[in-house]
Amino acid sequence: MPRGVPNVKKDETGMRFTTFNVPLSANPKHVNSTYLKSETQTLWSRNASKRLRDGNNEDPTHVQQEPQRRGSHVLVVHPGSRFLRIGKASDVVPLSIPCVVARKCRTQAPKVTRIRNVACPRSQMTEDEVVRQKEQESTEEDKADNKDPFDSKLAGMTGSLKERMRFFKLRTTPNAHAISTTFNKQFQPEIISEQNDPFQIEWIDHTSTEDMLIGDTALRIGDPESAGYVVRYPIYNRNFNLRDYPSVRAVLNDLEALIRRGLEEKCELKEQDYKNYSVILVIPDLYDRAYVYEFLNLLSSMGFKRFCAQQESLAATYGAGISNACVVDIGATTTSIACVDEGMVISDTRMRLGVGGDDITEFFYVLLKRIYLPYREMDLVRSYDWDVMEDLKAKICTLTESDVATNLYGFTVRRPNQPTVKYGFRVYDEAILAPMCLFEPRVIEFDAKRPPARNTPHSMVTDEIVEQTSELITNAMIISTRHLMPPSTEDSSTKLKPAAAQASGTSTPKNGEAEPSTNTNDASRSTSQVSAEAQAESIEEGTKANSRPSQPAEATPPAAPTQAPALVYAGGYSIDVPFEASKLPLDVAIFNSVRAAGEDRIRKYLQMVLLIGGSAHIPGIGAALESRLQAIGTPVVSGMEKVQVIPPPKDVNPQILVWKGAAVLGKMESVSELWVTPADWEILGMRGLKERCFFL
Repeated sequence: MPRGVPNVKKDETGMRFTTFNVPLSANPKHVNSTYLKSETQTLWSRNASKRLRDGNNEDPTHVQQEPQRRGSHVLVVHPGSRFLRIGKASDVVPLSIPCVVARKCRTQAPKVTRIRNVACPRSQMTEDEVVRQKEQESTEEDKADNKDPFDSKLAGMTGSLKERMRFFKLRTTPNAHAISTTFNKQFQPEIISEQNDPFQIEWIDHTSTEDMLIGDTALRIGDPESAGYVVRYPIYNRNFNLRDYPSVRAVLNDLEALIRRGLEEKCELKEQDYKNYSVILVIPDLYDRAYVYEFLNLLSSMGFKRFCAQQESLAATYGAGISNACVVDIGATTTSIACVDEGMVISDTRMRLGVGGDDITEFFYVLLKRIYLPYREMDLVRSYDWDVMEDLKAKICTLTESDVATNLYGFTVRRPNQPTVKYGFRVYDEAILAPMCLFEPRVIEFDAKRPPARNTPHSMVTDEIVEQTSELITNAMIISTRHLMPPSTEDSSTKLKPAAAQASGTSTPKNGEAEPSTNTNDASRSTSQVSAEAQAESIEEGTKANSRPSQPAEATPPAAPTQAPALVYAGGYSIDVPFEASKLPLDVAIFNSVRAAGEDRIRKYLQMVLLIGGSAHIPGIGAALESRLQAIGTPVVSGMEKVQVIPPPKDVNPQILVWKGAAVLGKMESVSELWVTPADWEILGMRGLKERCFFL
């Protein structure tokens, strides 16, 4: 190599795979960007500015329409297990459509069966149900006694009723059941001719060719099996009814049909008019994110202008005109409890009980069968028989002890292809024992009402906002089930005061039973505790029947004495906290919900209990709830004042109070901050709703 020629530097890196030059990182000292540092740069502001510009560019010669009532372009949708309430926010009352859809089957329609949600005597069971009940009996003593478990459950409720009547110095009739049974056995029904019955029903039979029947029309199918229809309710337990439907898509199809029918009948809206209307969707307090997502996605696909979601308890306070309350919503299948503080639902106070108005109806039917109701052919599977029991419940049931007497009642039965028949019967304490299942839930079959296993969340529901475990377990539920948890789990997973278990009046279970709290001394036992003894007995029986995990009993002994791995439920607890908390009596659950709001707020919320829902119509339920809450709170809370149940506003049906509150929200100017447009929903999905709502 000649001198003076430098050596070529060897390329150690080899051939480059790209000619793209990576830019150097910017010096942070010279960055002056204000991107996303103000609200004017968000997607919401850009869309709002665009809508404003589009409005200014309209033709100025366009004739202005007459001013309309505020809320006339806002629709309120409140879905429920029995009714779908829908209407404009400017309407006085909504349209209540039975939330039921009947679809024509291309093949043979399945046989209609009823899931028994309430305990009943063995005389009313089938042979398979009796065998299954005997197999599930826990101890050998129960199997050897061969006693009907229903008798012991009913005896506990009857004893509680007698104690309350004795406290109020009310007399009881010793042979009242014998009098009622003898009268009902000997009663002869009266046949009413067709010309004398002005309320004849036009039934739908197998000659119908309609592919789908909605609402009241679906309930007029005399025999769905012979007519070739399958009748289903899209909503159950404040969620999609996946117990009867094969998929969520099938549920949404029926819900869409119900909404379209309601808008057509009540609001006279066609599909092309949806783009001019906004929708407020009322969702449960203890909501499922997948439920909210699918429902809002349905509204978006239907072409509405914009939509938002609002919780039931908050809407109820709007309707009642108050800002703070403990809202108790007794629905058809469940009871929801939540505390509202200055326009916000306290998430830790939310609870859901597995008892509702349908359970009262079914239990009332069981009690009437025991005293030989003259209408022997009654079957709650048939829609017209269910309506008869609903009417009897509304007419007869009461929670006022002074109304317990051997009274005579009558009812009329209209069946397809048969003449109208009028019956009469006598009842005694059956009228008060049926609604007492709210406070004595020992007769409820909670395992039958247990929801199916939860599916994985939708792919569009991002993981960053899905916290299903923590959402479904609240502090009120932990307080309610603390006495069922092992000491290790109780100490490590919950940081509550030791007195939390006493809120439900129970302590650590012994031999499957929960004993009354020992903190209450003898001096605190006063006459104001009219139902303290009955309440403790109720919790004992309820815990005895429900504290065991709902697993099928296996008679096969284990091959080796190895210890089975402990079951771990949602949240890392050793028990299913939401399910076990749903078994509480109503008064105990309300007290635990109020306790979860804070020790300093117990007296405040116990004086502002707002009772809504269909079962709020039961006479005497307010006084019954007040006396029971007073008996629980007096020995636990120092300086406890009188418990007060707030009635709904005058001339307002408690069934539609939630809808009325959502309609009030739809008329307010602040609702403009909650709207989500379909374009925003398409881009952001649930994240967009999270930015607009306070409870997500």
